[in-house]
Amino acid sequence: MLTFEEKQAIIESFPELTRKDVSMKRVNYHYEDSLFEKTVVVQHLHPNGNGFVYVAGIPGYNPDERGLVNIREATEEELRTTVADAIRALSEEPEEAPPFEQAWVNKAGEELILKEEMGFWNLYHGLNLEESFGDHAEALAYLREEQFKPSGGEGE
Repeated sequence: MLTFEEKQAIIESFPELTRKDVSMKRVNYHYEDSLFEKTVVVQHLHPNGNGFVYVAGIPGYNPDERGLVNIREATEEELRTTVADAIRALSEEPEEAPPFEQAWVNKAGEELILKEEMGFWNLYHGLNLEESFGDHAEALAYLREEQFKPSGGEGE
């Protein structure tokens, strides 16, 4: 297990982190340039070696309900990787999924466009709104009932 001093040296090797002493000789490290309200990367690093890193939403970690993983038993490599991942997660805009849009045609060659917009599933005929549904399954049921199929043989 790394000592408190070793962990401090590793964490302080990240120049983008700011040290803030807290109660009971514990130390927090903040990432002030965070794109989110959350700025604490390392929380409650204690002289006994215990401490936590904020990794909520980062694949490959199993955080507690607060989004933290314990670093008590972390190796130098694990600690460096975890801190770097936490900083990266706080410095990148979350990726937005591209808007869903799918063309459907019937035997007569008429085309409807199914789009997800603000939580609704809307069907358009050209620029005109044909129908709006509360969920994807309802929209698919309507399209099948009206004998439409995905354009280009795509799956549903």
